[in-house]
Amino acid sequence: MKIAVIGGTGVYNPEVMQDAQEKKVSTPYGNVSFLHGQYKDKEVYFLARHGSKHSLPPHKINYRANIWALKGEGIEKIISTAAVGSMNIDMKPGSVVLIDQFIDFTRQRPITFFDGEHNEVVHTDFTEPYCPQLKEIIAEAGKNYKFDITNKGTYVCSEGPRFETSAEIKMFRSLGADLAGMTNVPEVVLARELGFCYATICFVTNYAAGISEDILTHEEVLEMMGNNIADIRSLIMDAVVLIQGKTTCHCQNTPGRIIVDK
Repeated sequence: MKIAVIGGTGVYNPEVMQDAQEKKVSTPYGNVSFLHGQYKDKEVYFLARHGSKHSLPPHKINYRANIWALKGEGIEKIISTAAVGSMNIDMKPGSVVLIDQFIDFTRQRPITFFDGEHNEVVHTDFTEPYCPQLKEIIAEAGKNYKFDITNKGTYVCSEGPRFETSAEIKMFRSLGADLAGMTNVPEVVLARELGFCYATICFVTNYAAGISEDILTHEEVLEMMGNNIADIRSLIMDAVVLIQGKTTCHCQNTPGRIIVDK
């Protein structure tokens, strides 16, 4: 069983795996570096989305290379993490949301593997962007933790790296969004195009602009993550342990997906 963890702000920690070794691979979209190791009976790949030194802003991440590299390793399941701002007062700072929908407000990122290079137009189904089976596994693992876990929510992805304006948050709320972030798109799109089982653990670090009376800072995000990072890391690995070979979802049979040669 091969499982990938894509870590966002503060989650990168090579010490959670045994015999962890850095591995570099080449893809048609660029080079990728990740850690490969063991955790109990699972083979785990850890990819630091922003780089090991957190030097890549959201709009500069090479999402296509990352996802293609993981598929080339024979991985079928991805657990990703994201620090988010909440525009839903019921999703409080310090809580966890396992999102089930997204709204895309990115503007300049390569967002698909299907860019017409092979003289075909492909439309991938996105009725259910996130793997329901993987979400249930994470929710089950989360029962042992102090933070509230909501197994439903809509994430809106903005371009970044700036925070959203109060007016933008007001618009997003009117569209039915609960959380705001900068990294989940196109990652979730590309994962679905390659037939991954993919789920995202959103950790709420703050209320979004206009919801909170305070001015938002990146330091606030880091402080909240720092106070809870041990539990977030532990939740991820507990979920990894619960993942079994039997698949009940349809992620790997999504219409409009790419078959990658190993």
